[in-house]
Amino acid sequence: MARHTQTIGLFGSKTQPSYPGSYHLTSRGKLRRLWQIARIATRFDVVRGLTPVTMRLMLEALGPTFVKVGQILSMRSEILPDAFCKELSRLRADADPMPYQTVVNTLAREYGRPVGEVFEEIDPTPLGSASLAQVHRARLITGEDVAIKVQRPGVREIMAQDIDIMRTFAKMATRFARSAQILDLKGVVEELWDTFQTETDFMMEARNLDDFRVFCKDYAYIDCPRPYMRLCTQHVVVMDYVDGISVSHPKELLDAGYDLEEIGMKLVDNYATQVLDAGFFHADPHPGNIIIDEGRIVLIDLGMTGRLDSSTRSVLRDMLYAVARQDSPALANALLRFAGSDEKRADDYPALLNDLDAVIEQFGTVALAELNIGDFFNALMQLARRHSIEMPSSVTTVARGLITLEGTLDEFLPSTNMIEIISHHILASKSAGTRVKEEGRSLVDQGNRALHGLLGALVETKTVSKMLTRGQMKVNIELVGSEQPLQQLSDMVNRITMALIVVGLYVGSSIVYFAGIKPVIFGIPVIGLMGYVVAFILSVWIVIDIMIKNRAIKRH
Repeated sequence: MARHTQTIGLFGSKTQPSYPGSYHLTSRGKLRRLWQIARIATRFDVVRGLTPVTMRLMLEALGPTFVKVGQILSMRSEILPDAFCKELSRLRADADPMPYQTVVNTLAREYGRPVGEVFEEIDPTPLGSASLAQVHRARLITGEDVAIKVQRPGVREIMAQDIDIMRTFAKMATRFARSAQILDLKGVVEELWDTFQTETDFMMEARNLDDFRVFCKDYAYIDCPRPYMRLCTQHVVVMDYVDGISVSHPKELLDAGYDLEEIGMKLVDNYATQVLDAGFFHADPHPGNIIIDEGRIVLIDLGMTGRLDSSTRSVLRDMLYAVARQDSPALANALLRFAGSDEKRADDYPALLNDLDAVIEQFGTVALAELNIGDFFNALMQLARRHSIEMPSSVTTVARGLITLEGTLDEFLPSTNMIEIISHHILASKSAGTRVKEEGRSLVDQGNRALHGLLGALVETKTVSKMLTRGQMKVNIELVGSEQPLQQLSDMVNRITMALIVVGLYVGSSIVYFAGIKPVIFGIPVIGLMGYVVAFILSVWIVIDIMIKNRAIKRH
């Protein structure tokens, strides 16, 4: 595991938040939390190493922040071995329920009045309990059947404390390890901060529910709970109670007369609509968040959502079809579009194409219906990081959502082929007129870029001609793949040069010998003898060098 050191900040650098100022963090509190972390790490004997199971258990013991770290790492097979990723994917942040009286006290504090003035009754037994919040069924005094999601007291401060500690360690690691191969810890911490802000602000989840209900109006088979905005706060969400069957219980669905294949097809098709058409999607579609109620697919827990602009959605479509067509240049162009402009091209475009060829060979040689979307996105993200192409955070969110949905389908709705349904959705969602319009817009756009490119080329040509006439033109040429032939040519020239020197020494020494130039030793002039010796040594060296390099060539 120690070899997997090449990682990256997933969402890029952002403005540094002020943790202590926003959450009243203190040095004493940080030391206390560090001591807790050290004790838990010691209990799991991290010095001797962790197995996948013990790593998952340790992260659960460390609390919600580290559970979130584990969930992120479970999507990063380039950081951890597959066995660890699979085990960490089981992290669902389940936790022991908090006391009912704590729930009541939290509600009273949030509303500033007795709970009985808002709720007619609250079921003391929670529907679910996670490390971040707990959900109870209740009835409003106006008679509506609702679910109350109550945030655990102090959890925001604990998570902010953990992130502040991670931020400190990230700074220290950056000072001691500046290599590009080292994990961009600051970027990871900023991603955690973004996730933390999103998931702990329940007003944001309430607004997401409200927005998603607007999207659901056009679909009879998809829905989400209605939020009661007047009762929602930063720490409490009140929404309609959904009394249905989770997709994690396929036998119950079959007993109730549902068709699992139809559920899977509609779920995936609508998810494709969310991602590729609406650009607003549920980012955590795990089984616990998908309920079947009265023939409708109800998505709950919209604390994590994603948004995509039209440009990003277009790139995602292009990437998918580039793999299907085994078109490396098209896939490269789609990736480079994330860079923002033509000037920000990859540093080594030929190397990028070579790496993309490997991705195409791995995923493009199988039928589109058999494409593993999770492995595909992971491979692309690794490649993008290797070539310094910054992928938008929204694409990472899409990848995570698709991987989660794929895992849900594989486990509970195995007859559903996600990528096949998505590809059919892309084709079916466009009428002939729409495709003609899009193709026309594409041609106009390409023509516009081509015209600007031509004008730019003319300007560059004018500049080059001026430099030529002034004698200022310099040309640097790099012949791709020419290194070995050029090296061989260089060796050949060196040998010829040495051979000429040897011949010259022999000839010159012979002239000196016949001239009888003094002093003489062994009947041979000293200068001539030295020439013969040097010529002999150089001759032996040339022969040995030729033999060594010939053997090296044969071995290769």
